[in-house]
Amino acid sequence: GWVRSVRSQKEVLFLHINDGSSLESLQVVADPSLDNRDLSFGSAVEVQGKLVKSPHKMQNVELKAETIRVVGPCDAWSFPLKMKERHPLEYVRQFPHLRCRNNTLGSLLRIRSEATAAIHSFFQDNGYVHIHTPIITSNDCEGAGELFQIEVGWARESVEKTHFFNVPAFLTVSGQLHLEVMAGAFTHVFTFGPTFRAENSQSRRHLAEFYMVEAELSFTESLQDIMQVMEDLFKTATNTVLSKCPRDVELFHKYIAPAQKVTNVIGKNYLKDFFFFLFSCRISYNEAVEILKQAPQTFTFKPEWGCDLQTEHEKYLVKHCGEVPVFVINYPYDLKPFYMRDNEDGPQHTVAAVDLLVPGIGELCGGSLREERLPLLKSRLESVTVCLNYRYLDLRKFGSVPHGGFGMGFERYLQYILGVDNIKDVIPFPRFSHSCLL
Repeated sequence: GWVRSVRSQKEVLFLHINDGSSLESLQVVADPSLDNRDLSFGSAVEVQGKLVKSPHKMQNVELKAETIRVVGPCDAWSFPLKMKERHPLEYVRQFPHLRCRNNTLGSLLRIRSEATAAIHSFFQDNGYVHIHTPIITSNDCEGAGELFQIEVGWARESVEKTHFFNVPAFLTVSGQLHLEVMAGAFTHVFTFGPTFRAENSQSRRHLAEFYMVEAELSFTESLQDIMQVMEDLFKTATNTVLSKCPRDVELFHKYIAPAQKVTNVIGKNYLKDFFFFLFSCRISYNEAVEILKQAPQTFTFKPEWGCDLQTEHEKYLVKHCGEVPVFVINYPYDLKPFYMRDNEDGPQHTVAAVDLLVPGIGELCGGSLREERLPLLKSRLESVTVCLNYRYLDLRKFGSVPHGGFGMGFERYLQYILGVDNIKDVIPFPRFSHSCLL
């Protein structure tokens, strides 16, 4: 492992060694004669000895060292991370190649790993088939236009830019349309992979590259079914993270977000009651707009029926409902993408859509029932501009069934359960850090 602390006394040498498998380090007790100048904070070592019961209350065991070999020395003076110093996240963000050696980022990466495994387990335990959806695609899913386009010859000014695939190709913003294809053969499918948004924003809420959990359920005519899967996924993944990474989560709750209400409740082992309360607030878009109009505060964006809910609106709705997650359902027809199911409920025309809003973040999940009725879908597609890379209407001609699905931003999920303010602190590498390593 790597040396996290070294303390040499006249009669004994103490080391704390960490191998990255947990927040806790192993105390090594050795004879001072085994000390050498390369044995410093950050150095990589190989220690052999006997594991014995520790006389100290803070640890169960310790290692009585017989040999200590420095595998990779570390210049502690120039090493940016210092022993026994709690570096702010803003500081360690400057060192994308070293920040994983910091306790906070180490804990985050273990939590990411366990949460990823928990999400896969949830879907597979419930009969979902895992689909690898394309990362390079010719469809833009929602027609938002915020895509990274792939071109050939971008680095050579003398070469004219061309389409590698003979048609415009983009980095995917969502795997949903591809999941809909698979939902014509499998009743439950999911994907979990990287997605990309070319939003020109450097805010604490946005990433150019992030991971999305998406699922599609066939043979469902109820928005409640979609909401139930969202809820069950959140419960299962969070429960797994809390049970497998208690010390790592505690580090965030103690030092990064000590005042976050949700973590305080979880920390008191009220998990079952907490989740019963957690998803009890469900309102319609109509109700949400009325709540916002009657709010005692002034919003930057005036709430009006037919307008999208801004982050400030979402956060207020969560606060209004008691700082618990809120399901908002049945959004205006003209506000949502072409594939969402028409509720046919004029004059305030809506679609069967749902967003899950959570404290401190805003929108965490978004989903809907899909429009499976061919005439209505044809009518909708005539009024929108969207690029599809397969015959989407064929899915409604051959064995179409009522279905729906949702997507959850993985990094936003981690932000919420850990209380991290800047989303860039829940990813392994900050933006463009790959080039920084070259």
